[in-house]
Amino acid sequence: MATEVAAVPASTVPPLWPAPGPAARLGTAPFAGFALAAVLALTLALRAPTGLAVLGLAAFGLLHNVLELRYVAGRFAAVLAGPLLRLLLALVTGIVLCRLLPPSRVSQAAEILLAYGLLAAACRHGLRSRPRLLAGSAVLLAGACAASLAFPAYHFVVLAHLHNVVPLLFLAEWSRRLRRGRAAFLVLQCGWVLLVPALLLSGLLDGLLVRSPGGWTDRLAAAYTPPAWLTPEAGLRFLAVFAFLQSMHYVVWVWFLPRYAPEAAERFDARVPALRGWRAWALGAGAGALLALLFAADYAQGRSLYAALASYHAYLEFPVLLTLVLGVGGRARTERSADGAEVKR
Repeated sequence: MATEVAAVPASTVPPLWPAPGPAARLGTAPFAGFALAAVLALTLALRAPTGLAVLGLAAFGLLHNVLELRYVAGRFAAVLAGPLLRLLLALVTGIVLCRLLPPSRVSQAAEILLAYGLLAAACRHGLRSRPRLLAGSAVLLAGACAASLAFPAYHFVVLAHLHNVVPLLFLAEWSRRLRRGRAAFLVLQCGWVLLVPALLLSGLLDGLLVRSPGGWTDRLAAAYTPPAWLTPEAGLRFLAVFAFLQSMHYVVWVWFLPRYAPEAAERFDARVPALRGWRAWALGAGAGALLALLFAADYAQGRSLYAALASYHAYLEFPVLLTLVLGVGGRARTERSADGAEVKR
């Protein structure tokens, strides 16, 4: 069948999911790696959830920030580009400034408004050619924003846990390249993302949870538990869930995707040559070492600084995924050629 190529300005083309990437066949190593990591993370989350959450953040927090941004900027370069990227960076920088301010209802409200501004920008970008859906998304975002402003404590608890669940979507997108074994791979990922936290929250593993109340255990439990459910037992469960998912979150960004999606790093290297190859790892490890020293001297101050710096990777992933999902309807009708022209088949 003949192929008709018509030049179309890139700004008018609906956002598309990128091509699946190089075809891959997974051996036993990735499956075994995820399984062993999940067993080890669950064991530590049960025996020492506070230590796992604190030490894991100090060891891998900034490193995984750098590697996640490298992957997202390389893999989804078609989305994180041009005016949309500039707008998203401006909004996230506003969130960073909010987090550097002393915590207050005003700074929290400002962060919430900026966060929904990110989502609104993604919806506008992904639905600009579908006005009815765009209007519907605006209504939904307005309602959700109102609820978040009315209950900010719940907003930030949900955000903390949701950030650790997001890797499942990136792994599902990555798995499109698998020639075989995709179902088994997704079942394994759903197991640690969904099943293990459900077991922890159900109370079935309470007998294995080590209780060490007081100090940072109580503070972290309060930060990661919905206020209405905050009891000593529930708080410890939610803390264990957070510590477990945070650890597996690091496994995804520090081990799996750098190892099994090298083409994303190569695209990032082309965009940002200053962080080519080992330099990105050196930046993440060096910054992480400095942050670890700050944690050792003053954990509260270190945690606040990390929360501000981590805003870039934590908030950019949401509009990226939302924009791609909203634009998925156009991918069956159009493809993009190498020079940015629209190709109709």
